[in-house]
Amino acid sequence: MHQIRAMVIVGAGHAGGRAGQALRELGWKGPIVMIGAETHLPYERPPLSKGLLTGAQDAVSCALRPAADHDRDLITHCVAWVDRIDTRRREVVLDGGRRIAYEALLLATGGHLRRLSVPGAGGAGLLGLRTLDDAASLQPRLTPGARLVIVGGGFIGLEVAASARQRGCEVTLIEGAASLLGRAVPPAIGARVLALHRAHGVDVRLQASPTAFGTDGQGHQTVQLADGSVLTADTVVVGVGIVPATELAEAAGLAVARGIRVDAGLRTSDAHVFAAGDVAEFPSPLSGEPIRQETWHNAETQARVAAANMLGGHETCSQLPWFWSDQYDHQLQVSGEPALGVRRVSRLLGDEAQIDFHLDGDGRLVGASGFGPTTVVARELKLARLLVERRRQPAAEALADPGVKLKSLA
Repeated sequence: MHQIRAMVIVGAGHAGGRAGQALRELGWKGPIVMIGAETHLPYERPPLSKGLLTGAQDAVSCALRPAADHDRDLITHCVAWVDRIDTRRREVVLDGGRRIAYEALLLATGGHLRRLSVPGAGGAGLLGLRTLDDAASLQPRLTPGARLVIVGGGFIGLEVAASARQRGCEVTLIEGAASLLGRAVPPAIGARVLALHRAHGVDVRLQASPTAFGTDGQGHQTVQLADGSVLTADTVVVGVGIVPATELAEAAGLAVARGIRVDAGLRTSDAHVFAAGDVAEFPSPLSGEPIRQETWHNAETQARVAAANMLGGHETCSQLPWFWSDQYDHQLQVSGEPALGVRRVSRLLGDEAQIDFHLDGDGRLVGASGFGPTTVVARELKLARLLVERRRQPAAEALADPGVKLKSLA
């Protein structure tokens, strides 16, 4: 008897949800099965550290799209764990033994919260922020006067700090490096971010690493630092990044490095298996070198490429990296790949804002990073991104001069 094969998506997050939607829009009439461990339908993650924590948004508003649209597309949402992938038979095997045959398979498994290797790091009292349920656990704790310690000075840690201060919490943020966002933005922009948080009352401690977590016997959390000092808090949030969820791919014999290795069309080393989103390591459109992106934009754009190619298409990932972070009334954006630049040109937009342009050896723009009050930088950052996407080679003097309109350089 002929077995009906489905388009199977493992991972019911942003990339998985958009891929299911795209499969229908691109004409697939057969079954679509989306498998995920969460009971929630696909949702967007940016609000988790912002609107959900401040109370400006609720869980329903985070949904990738209305449940009715999901139902209309006849996408089967299977809440389960995948035990393994049988690439020979083209089946996924669920933890209960059920097998689902696939025409093509998309791995959109995202990542797991990174854990610290220090005593007490696995304690139930420490919170992370990756899911709607994580946000639901943290939000009620952010009350006026509550003491919050945040471990990690990356985007999640800083956004949680901003949200907690807006809720009236006392916030201490510790970061092991000598600057904030050191791997993501130039030092000058990191310094502006640091100044903003300190101006809003966050006690930011750089070059400070936790050596142990515990409790003080009175229901309070404790964080011991390498310098011997001890912080006491009502809540401790650890935000030190994620580890890509490559376990299924590795067990199936697929090529894995810093993520699941894919080509420009998001095909893995198995012709019937694709990967997209946080877990995929793909060729950079700028350098051709393998990169991995943990961003809203990456999930949004790769999902449709993967869906098209699952149906036999020949799409490629040509969109350049781009992400943003909202903190208080400021916004930070990075477009392209600033690390590829050999020269940096700064455009100062008043005392509180700047955009750094990153150029390669030929003077071509390969990245832009900027930070400042949203009302000041939003339009300029949009134009900066456009310049990078169009691979412009503007004169450095024009980029540095705020009197020269960026629109004229596009």
